[in-house]
Amino acid sequence: MAAPLFVSCSRTYPVPFEQAYPLTITWPLEELFHQRFGPIPPITGTDQDGEWGTVGQVRTIHLSDGGSMQERLVRADDPEEFGYEITGITGPMAPLAERIEGSWAFEPVGSGCRITWSWTIHPKSSASAVALPVFGRIWKAYARRALDHLEVLLLSKLG
Repeated sequence: MAAPLFVSCSRTYPVPFEQAYPLTITWPLEELFHQRFGPIPPITGTDQDGEWGTVGQVRTIHLSDGGSMQERLVRADDPEEFGYEITGITGPMAPLAERIEGSWAFEPVGSGCRITWSWTIHPKSSASAVALPVFGRIWKAYARRALDHLEVLLLSKLG
């Protein structure tokens, strides 16, 4: 099988470190990822039991293009990092990725916080691995926009 692709994007926020993790991990995905970016559709909803944040939880993420995916929380180290694995990808992204390992890392920076969002994308096939570098560049721009929007959301919550 072809090698996975690692992509990452970071941003520093004027948000207290101790508040960034609990707000981010529980934020509704359809509010954070509400806009299309190129071929990456917005999230329209999730099916989950209870507030997100317990290792082992699984939720179904629904996309505006009719696709969906299963997300399992595999790590929750408050206040430093949470990680997840995405499988069961359907819709237009299905031919591209077999699974995705994702993480959100938090670190104090002055009176604020640096948040890093990362994905390790495991290609579905050798043919899809050829397209991963292009998708990776698109994902980085998508992640930058999502992280910019996260600042607006966090600051609105903190008042």
